[in-house]
Amino acid sequence: MPLGRLLITAGLLLVAAGLVITFAGRVPFHLGRLPGDIRIQGRNSGFYLPITTCILLSAVVSLVLWALRR
Repeated sequence: MPLGRLLITAGLLLVAAGLVITFAGRVPFHLGRLPGDIRIQGRNSGFYLPITTCILLSAVVSLVLWALRR
């Protein structure tokens, strides 16, 4: 991949990440609090494993990359 195309792709990814971070609080569902995410709270510590969130994000990223390759 030529350097120019790589820089454009990296720039678009940074813009997309910035938009996601900016508008993440306004989405009607909260990533990280989906059913299937494991949260265990103790008195002095806590454990959190976002299984469903990871699967959902992986599926979305896979679909986007698949669409970009076509």
